[in-house]
Amino acid sequence: MKKTALISVYNKEGIVEFAKELKQMDWDILASGGTAKALTEANIPVKDVAKLVGGKAILGHRVVTLSREVHAGLLARDIKEDKEELIKLDIPWIDMVCNDLYPLQSEINDPDSTKESVIEKTDIGGPTLLRSATKGRRIVICDANDRQLVLNWLKKGEPNREKFIDYLVSKAESVVAGYCLSSANYHSKGDRDGLVGEKVLTGNYGENPWQTPAALFSVNTGDELALDKFKVITGIDPSFNNLCDIDRLLQTFTHIAAGFDVSRGKVPYIAVGVKHGNACGAAIGENKEEVLQKMINGDKRAIFGGWVMINFELDKKTADTLLTYAMDEGKKRILDGLIAPSFDKDVVEFIERKTGKCRLMINPAIGNLDKNSLDNVYRFRYVRGGFLRQPNYTFILDMNDSDLEKHSLTTEDQENDMLLAWAIGCTSNSNTITLVKDSHLIGNGIGQQDRVSACKLAIDLKAKESGHSTEGAVAYSDSFFPFTDGPEVLSKAGIKAILSKSGSVKDKDVVDFCKDKGVVLYMIPNVKARGFFGH
Repeated sequence: MKKTALISVYNKEGIVEFAKELKQMDWDILASGGTAKALTEANIPVKDVAKLVGGKAILGHRVVTLSREVHAGLLARDIKEDKEELIKLDIPWIDMVCNDLYPLQSEINDPDSTKESVIEKTDIGGPTLLRSATKGRRIVICDANDRQLVLNWLKKGEPNREKFIDYLVSKAESVVAGYCLSSANYHSKGDRDGLVGEKVLTGNYGENPWQTPAALFSVNTGDELALDKFKVITGIDPSFNNLCDIDRLLQTFTHIAAGFDVSRGKVPYIAVGVKHGNACGAAIGENKEEVLQKMINGDKRAIFGGWVMINFELDKKTADTLLTYAMDEGKKRILDGLIAPSFDKDVVEFIERKTGKCRLMINPAIGNLDKNSLDNVYRFRYVRGGFLRQPNYTFILDMNDSDLEKHSLTTEDQENDMLLAWAIGCTSNSNTITLVKDSHLIGNGIGQQDRVSACKLAIDLKAKESGHSTEGAVAYSDSFFPFTDGPEVLSKAGIKAILSKSGSVKDKDVVDFCKDKGVVLYMIPNVKARGFFGH
């Protein structure tokens, strides 16, 4: 018996070629509206759905496939009674649905869209077709990328049918769920939300060995910097903790690039090393070797077993710097992972570890970062019984911002150090005080419950223990100083410039203190630029 496919697609690209291959396999084709016209014009015999339902599209083409004949052909079970009833009603058994949906999310995202235009782009027939096909366990194609996959499967005789149908059915249900979620979010003005994702990586476990299984899910935003766009070229897959580190590393890295693009019109070479999501080494400059050395010098102890990201190709010379600089003769630095836009062909064998635990990952997009590279999608966080949602961290420090109060001026080099300190500090666990000197991180005092402790941590346990002099360094504070005690700790350590926030009742005291001590103070309103992160 001939098989029947119902084809109804919004995007006609490639549909003629797909239908031709089905016809070559002796399939009958049902199609509607524009799809039927496109196939007919390509000399592919089709039966219009309108004829199946005994009429034509009605209500300005709003109702075409929404008929009992179509859905009976999809929902009929593979039992004698259902098949006899279809024959009695002269309804064909429909074996396949190939359907894509109206581009609802694109319409919602269009700044010129209206409620009426969004409603018009809200597909009803499409999701209904897909859901009937999934319940009927038909071949259901909701993604143009799966068409050739299905054709190949048919030509091979439909091996592992149940497993393959499960794949297609689950994908279609997921697409419909995401589609309906977009509509709900739009019409509720954001009061209803959620996530629909596809598992793209399975980890052995989560944060701890007993938290198993763990996985990375993609929500298919099209973002070139999404974690699933980072490809492992050697080593084992990243773990749950690794992926958390990479996500945090991306926040810091893209903020550095954005800050320099906005303030200086140019993104320098960047190298950042993280441990537990927080930068323990970071540097910018015009010389790759020097940038890597300065990044390593940040905290040589903490970088051990960490992750490093750079925005330039790693060749054998720079790879050698990364592994051997400041190490004892004959020893190499152990890293968990290294991320770059690309690797020279000789690097992989040189740098990989026998255990496979030094992952080398590539993403060409890292080499082309600018002010538009920040993640601007809402961030979600699970809490018991629900989730929290907030806009992402998208503030970019602009040294020419009219809201940036400059209590005395400093050099461009020190302003660049402020930019680097800001990008690191605002993407580190708050409360944070970040110290930068000569274009590299020398101390990151993170996660403290008071600002004075953050100052002392950055100076004593980070900068000084790593062998850095804090004389002449700059400091960044992720919020305002409520008293002068924090600036006093920084001043005594030789800090010559502070980037902070305004908004404290003690702002004048802080300004007067810094003037008295000869410390340059830049302040930007707390309500605009507070850098709390990872609370």
